[in-house]
Amino acid sequence: MALEIERKFLLRHDGWRSQVTGSVHYRQAYLNQETDCSVRVRVSGDQAWLNLKGVTIGSARLEFEYEIPVSDAHDMLNQLSKTPVVEKQRYFVRQGSHTWEIDVFEGENAGLVVAEIELDSVDEYFDRPDWLGVEVTRDVRYYNTHLARHPFSQWETSAIAPDP
Repeated sequence: MALEIERKFLLRHDGWRSQVTGSVHYRQAYLNQETDCSVRVRVSGDQAWLNLKGVTIGSARLEFEYEIPVSDAHDMLNQLSKTPVVEKQRYFVRQGSHTWEIDVFEGENAGLVVAEIELDSVDEYFDRPDWLGVEVTRDVRYYNTHLARHPFSQWETSAIAPDP
């Protein structure tokens, strides 16, 4: 069984940009509208993946990911997706013994920046850089499945989580 333990945060400022070690661009969409799991197809350059993820709210949930042919992924994005395509640039920042993944969303989700960290246990310690803002791990609005159906550009300003 594959268990993903991940925490999500908004950011206070762009200080992380000077620490970037790499980045990738993602195009992704969801192939189902079920409430108990998501089925996502994701393309980045010359690689593509099919991902199945439980929708448990919180930091730990089941996740399975399989590499698939890029041509198949494009067909799925264009013909089978039940949601609009979500595009983002993902940046990698090493902090202590962990790598942060910072997603800068594009298109209908432009303006949203979310930092994620994957952990080995739900209570694992991690360094909290000064650019880290409020935690949104349990806020489903920041899940990619939600952003595909309810883009950030359509949120009311009062609905956005405040800085701590």
